[in-house]
Amino acid sequence: MPLEQVKRLQRNGSIEHEISIFWVPRRTLVSNTILEEAGIIGDVNIAEFPLYFMPLEQDVLSLEMEGAFSDLYLHKDPGCIFHSAKALMDIQQRHGYFPRIIGKGDHARRLADLLLRMRKELDAEESSGLAGVSARGLLPSASTESLIIIDREVDFGTPLLTQLTYEGLIDETVGIKNNQADIDTSIIGGAATVPQAQESSKGPQQPSSSKQHQKRKIQLDSSDQLFSQLRDANFAIVGDILNKVARRLESDYESRHSAKTTTELREFVNKLPSYQLEHQSLRVHTNLAEEIMRTTRADIFRKLLEVQQNYAAGSDPTYHHDAVEELIARDVALPAVLRLLCLESCMSGGLRPRDLENFKRQIVQAYGHQHILTFCALEKMQLLQPRAPTNPTSLLLPTTTTTAAATGGSPHHHQHSTSPRTNYNTLRKTLRLVVEEVSEKDPNDIAYVYSGFAPLSIRLVQCVLQKPYILSLARGGPVAAPTQAPAPASATTSSPGWLGFEDVVKSARGATFSLVQKGDDKAVRARQTISGAPAIKTVYVFFLGGITFTEIAALRFIAAQEASRRRIIICSTGIVNGDRMMEAAIETGRLA
Repeated sequence: MPLEQVKRLQRNGSIEHEISIFWVPRRTLVSNTILEEAGIIGDVNIAEFPLYFMPLEQDVLSLEMEGAFSDLYLHKDPGCIFHSAKALMDIQQRHGYFPRIIGKGDHARRLADLLLRMRKELDAEESSGLAGVSARGLLPSASTESLIIIDREVDFGTPLLTQLTYEGLIDETVGIKNNQADIDTSIIGGAATVPQAQESSKGPQQPSSSKQHQKRKIQLDSSDQLFSQLRDANFAIVGDILNKVARRLESDYESRHSAKTTTELREFVNKLPSYQLEHQSLRVHTNLAEEIMRTTRADIFRKLLEVQQNYAAGSDPTYHHDAVEELIARDVALPAVLRLLCLESCMSGGLRPRDLENFKRQIVQAYGHQHILTFCALEKMQLLQPRAPTNPTSLLLPTTTTTAAATGGSPHHHQHSTSPRTNYNTLRKTLRLVVEEVSEKDPNDIAYVYSGFAPLSIRLVQCVLQKPYILSLARGGPVAAPTQAPAPASATTSSPGWLGFEDVVKSARGATFSLVQKGDDKAVRARQTISGAPAIKTVYVFFLGGITFTEIAALRFIAAQEASRRRIIICSTGIVNGDRMMEAAIETGRLA
């Protein structure tokens, strides 16, 4: 512990040390109490380091808050909402206020309210002369179009599905943390070979059995050009991409035989290092893809995927209960079984009480009585619930809808009752979540990421950014590039917020809002006269509670289609998947 190290230095050190403690991302009353109880608060320099977004990629910013999902939905701790607001406020202080804040979900609404409150506080500091130089004269950003906030609980179903993109499957099978994955060297081989003389100088050789279980850390980001091609592709076509790259590399290597002049030979030698790097990357990803393929071809995986896709398509879940019971009897990993039950609960409005009690009894008997607490946690997170014994139309209650014109951050809003659960049965039709004719090789819709199922969370983003296309889909129009879809006169791409989809989004749980942040009209007009309006503006899409790699792939697909009009920056509290959601609830201790 750092505090113990400080005490040891004070007690045993012959040299006087100047010790500083930096709290990340902020200093709190609790942190002060910890230092007071340790008896060192007066002996150290204390400061805070406001580390907010970590750039995982040029288009992905993450707060890397591993516990955000469990804090928000299990422990009901709103700390990550405040942290998210501070991070987004930091962006506003650098680039100007978000002209419009659009969102869905109760926690998303709280985050938007915090942003408005922080703006008021900043305006008050500016009027009193206390604001810093960077915060003075802030206006709505000329380079930003909007901020879209999606609360994870609006769409719990999507992350419970097994991800089918290459990067998503890597995360599902071996796990990705901070753009890195620890892969067994028996799969991808070791790092650069160490000369034998150096190995012998390091000491005795380790047994070969231990070497078989060594891990190698590989970097998974855009610095690897091959991974950039593979990451967002559906795994079904990854083999074709790898084959094409292998043939091209072979052709590049063979080109040395056709080199006749010294200039041509020099060009080949100059390109050789890049060829070698690409060849090494090809070997790693080919071996990794083969290992993933062994997993996806396993009987258990195929059965899990079949049940998941049937739930996503809206088939009667009771037809698949025998398959779930078989998986329990075969002692399949508990997170995989719980994902199926939670997926049914989320997409079907809960399980029949009789079926839920039956599954609880089987799981407790098969995996341990401590999982009575696991079921309590899942119910508290509203991931696994009994079906409400009320009229099915109760699921169609209108959600909170807010339309605000926030002049100086003061919204005027109108609210209605809130839907307790997301009604996937309705949204599956109104937003065309199931797309049977999607192509995985040459996709024309985001549904390719789940081989025919469009993530609800990303469809909601499309309701804001690609209105004509989604309206066309909802009316039974063809699945085509949004620029090719017919655009109704009543809903153009310039329609703000949720306009045109007010009734549709009522079927998703939580508040619906669209807030406009205005500035001084004269100052705004003066800036537009001087600098003009940029041709391409930025849209920030923030996922509160976590985002999956597959959803990132779907957003990148939209970004590629919208590249001529806008740039999309993906932000989140962190990366999640179905297993991590289950691990947040699973009780690890054993009952005596």
